[in-house]
Amino acid sequence: MTVELREVNEKNFDECIGLKVAESQNGFVATNLMSIAHSAIYPGLKPRAVYDGDEMVGFVLFGLDPDEGKHFLVRLMVDESRQGKGYGRLATEKVIEELRNTEGCDAIYLYCVPDNENAFRLYESLGFERTGKIDEEDGEVEMRLGL
Repeated sequence: MTVELREVNEKNFDECIGLKVAESQNGFVATNLMSIAHSAIYPGLKPRAVYDGDEMVGFVLFGLDPDEGKHFLVRLMVDESRQGKGYGRLATEKVIEELRNTEGCDAIYLYCVPDNENAFRLYESLGFERTGKIDEEDGEVEMRLGL
């Protein structure tokens, strides 16, 4: 398995927005189309398709949040047909690697839906810790990984 992050462009856009999480996960993550739209409004965010070789298996959105001045892993999703194979972990490791090499980035933050126990297990296994902060708007739990 060779996972890499590639830019979303006119050649892979339709495939990227066609990726879907399992129905039971719909409330955990925004659609890829919405995430790509967010990246147009917030140019510090990078939308990336997750590939295993030539096969698109997922999507991530990450980068600098200008409002908070912190680097975030904003979205992570793996297509429902490819879940349970380690792609989420490998994609997150790639994001960590890229942000570790970003000037001024000394930590990565993310927000996790409280009911998404699989996400908590993944992020905690990679070293993220709960900060104790809860987003007032939607109740999501903030996590942090120091670099």
